[in-house]
Amino acid sequence: MIIHLISNNFAYEMQKLSMAFFPDRKVSVDPPEEAGETQFVTVASREVDGRPVLSAEFRDEAENLHAFAEETVAEGDDPELAAGRVLYRVLSEVTGLRPKWGILTGVRPSKVMTKHIADKGEEAAKRYFTENLFVDPKKAELAAVVSKAEQAIMSTTTEDSISLYIGIPFCSSRCTYCSFVSESIASPRAKKLYPAYFEKLLEEVKVTGAIAKETGRTLRTIYVGGGTPSTLTADQTLALLTTVRESFSLKDCSELTFEAGRADSITEEKLHVMLEGGADRISINPQTMTDSILEAVGRNHTVQDVYDVYETARKVGFSNINMDLIAGLPGDDPQNFERSLREILGLDPESITVHTLAYKRSSSLLPTKELFAKGRETSEMVDTAGELLFEAGYAPYYMYRQTRSVGNLENVGWSKPGCESAYNVFMMEECQDIFACGAGAVTKMLVPGTTDIIRVFNYKYPYEYVDRFDTLLQNKQKVRDFYGK
Repeated sequence: MIIHLISNNFAYEMQKLSMAFFPDRKVSVDPPEEAGETQFVTVASREVDGRPVLSAEFRDEAENLHAFAEETVAEGDDPELAAGRVLYRVLSEVTGLRPKWGILTGVRPSKVMTKHIADKGEEAAKRYFTENLFVDPKKAELAAVVSKAEQAIMSTTTEDSISLYIGIPFCSSRCTYCSFVSESIASPRAKKLYPAYFEKLLEEVKVTGAIAKETGRTLRTIYVGGGTPSTLTADQTLALLTTVRESFSLKDCSELTFEAGRADSITEEKLHVMLEGGADRISINPQTMTDSILEAVGRNHTVQDVYDVYETARKVGFSNINMDLIAGLPGDDPQNFERSLREILGLDPESITVHTLAYKRSSSLLPTKELFAKGRETSEMVDTAGELLFEAGYAPYYMYRQTRSVGNLENVGWSKPGCESAYNVFMMEECQDIFACGAGAVTKMLVPGTTDIIRVFNYKYPYEYVDRFDTLLQNKQKVRDFYGK
């Protein structure tokens, strides 16, 4: 699809909104060449009697489809929002779709809701979402509930607070939908690389801890993620958590999450070490409770393995466990998804995160038109999850969205009262400095009094991380310099 812009610079929003309706197509804005393209959108801005008028026109030369809409921008309104509304009307007409997040294209809809609640109050903010942004009323309500939960958690942070992220970019196998930089530990290269990577990671943790102490930072939460951190051996897990304790003051640290992840790499010995090393929250992530789907997406464990590992984690002593599900996986349907969710609810974890399948260029799962056509089914799964989780006493506390998700839907963290992960909120809302260690990790520092964020990037791939580690450590000086100023 080609988007032409006339007298406006709304390229990013128009492209993202178009992708919500045509997620399986490449959407380009004013490309130099248009060879072979049959679908065109024109978004134009002009003035009539001194008032801006936005219009959108769609035409499909192959299917002989055409639609047009326009809107005069009201006084005080944003022309870019008006452009989004006319484009939404046009694309809804030709596709028959009405994405539930309306014209919102951003990652954090609850952050938008928070702003409008502060400006005009909750009820008016929800009306604004439904009337001006075309958001489904249930999604507007979800955004408002999540906004309040996030605000309560965000209020606990201070200017000198930080969180620590540690990345383990290795997995026992690569899931078909995965887009993270991770390597299968079964590969010869990974087996050779893993020990060197781990050695460098411990060194980076030590250096990062020293910077935290030098700059007077207070560590609030820790998250060990991946990849799959439970691909570490028990001895490596103990060494990592011991290094964290020796390098940082944990006096004010209220949460240490270890993303144990997949049942095929979790053992009782590792769970004991995680708990003894200070982890008070873990994730055990089945994604589905159907063996055939697990096999199809490349996960080398069974549903029974999930049950066994969960039981072992409870026996070891973990009292705060999160479990993940993905709505929209190939081969799944609303009835089967509901069964998976009910099985997980039967285990009674403290939190459950419901993701929507998203297609990424670096994954092996191809974004076919047929899979994207499951948007309505996936929406039914997500709606069912919300209803059942609410009935079971869980509440949504953080939320984010991804590009090219099936149905243009969201990912939501649900938890029992008092079991929320503060790290998830701090990270997603970018309201606290994050010190990050490991390949692909990004340290983020908020500029006081602004919304600006200074980012310090680690090398993306594990081999780069190892080969250029000295340069990476030199780059850490940027963190010291930031606080020195």
